[in-house]
Amino acid sequence: MEEGVRIDKWLWAVRLFKTRSQATEACKSGKVKIAGQTVKASREIRKGDAISIHTLPIDKKVMVTALVDHRIGPKMVPEYMIDMTPEEEYEKLKLMKEVNFEFRDRGLGRPTKLQRRQIESLKKHLDK
Repeated sequence: MEEGVRIDKWLWAVRLFKTRSQATEACKSGKVKIAGQTVKASREIRKGDAISIHTLPIDKKVMVTALVDHRIGPKMVPEYMIDMTPEEEYEKLKLMKEVNFEFRDRGLGRPTKLQRRQIESLKKHLDK
């Protein structure tokens, strides 16, 4: 498989997207770039290509080390790509998960309208 693989197929195969149609849609909407240029889903990639993917919370950067056109197991992913995403991006993702987490004691039920407004106000204050 030295000739190249479609980028949407490769992104799906190395589990960066859950479905191939999601990978295709990300390419169409300009969230996938190679060398700073947005690429179409039909673009063929080769070994050594650096790909940047903008998903909602983080910007992921990966290097293609091998080509694959079928879905592989999670343990095999490091054989096909090198994750070059800065650690700060993962810290940002972790922080967002912690801020959006709400804990309510069991049995309290849903928050009242007043409690919900207070929670939203607190979240807005933390986001600033």
